[in-house]
Amino acid sequence: MTLQSVPDLQHRTVLLDEAVDALAITGARADGVYVDGTFGRGGHSRKILERLGARGRLIAFDKDPLAIATAQTIADTRFAIVHDSFATLDQALAARGVAQVDGVLMDLGISSPQVDDAARGFSFRFDGPLDMRMDTTRGVSAAEWLATADEQTIAKVIRDYGEERFALQIAKTIVARRAVEPISTTRQLAALVAQAVKTREKGKDPATRSFQAIRIFINQELEELEIGLEKAFRQMAQHGRLVVISFHSLEDRIVKQFMASKAHVPQPDRRLPIRAVDLPQPLATLHPRIKPSDAEVAANPRARSAVMRSLERISVEAAA
Repeated sequence: MTLQSVPDLQHRTVLLDEAVDALAITGARADGVYVDGTFGRGGHSRKILERLGARGRLIAFDKDPLAIATAQTIADTRFAIVHDSFATLDQALAARGVAQVDGVLMDLGISSPQVDDAARGFSFRFDGPLDMRMDTTRGVSAAEWLATADEQTIAKVIRDYGEERFALQIAKTIVARRAVEPISTTRQLAALVAQAVKTREKGKDPATRSFQAIRIFINQELEELEIGLEKAFRQMAQHGRLVVISFHSLEDRIVKQFMASKAHVPQPDRRLPIRAVDLPQPLATLHPRIKPSDAEVAANPRARSAVMRSLERISVEAAA
């Protein structure tokens, strides 16, 4: 795959300066090792490389072949790209002789080029094949899954990952339609959802929640996020930073709970004879949550739902 095959490289990186600032790539830390868990079109990676020292390293991950094609145009010996999920972070780092990292950045969700490319099947705004895979070289497409999954499974996915209250009605409609003809395009699926959803949210297409749910399921996004967060924290050196940008409540809840678990530890009964120095200590400190400014949202409406959370690791010895 060549760069010329990329249909659209226009992508506005959300919270670009804020996210890279949160990694604190200054002083001696500029020669550290950093991870961009979601390369996308490289906005964060390029900004990180600007701040790295001569001995610094940046290892980026992405599942999308088009993102990999873009990454391969970066001619910088400090940079490496891995065609895989950040959930494989520990194996990829070990293969490159990296034991610890000084910062990890994850910009979750899908990029504008993915949404705007009809061939990817992420959006109901265009008619295209119902694919939805972030990595088009492996796995099962949305069309293939919808052709075989039972009604209860489809309903559970749409309900759990899309928070859609009409999930069962949508699943019944899908199963009834596929008995007549294959559901292979985005417009077909969107029309079926619209038929099943009786009450529409103001300003939102009735297919929005279902498309989000199926995409998250097909790509195992929440499962990989949970795995990736834990692996990133384990690999983090003392004073290392973990920065995560999420775009919907399911992602943000996982990130929030994970970071809280590292910053807060259960305290024993105060009546027990335990010295202060022997009390459980937190592994990290949390930084304030950040959202895009009004100016950024005005310039890039897709940034409106973004939430950035970050932490600094303060203890390594107590890690599991």
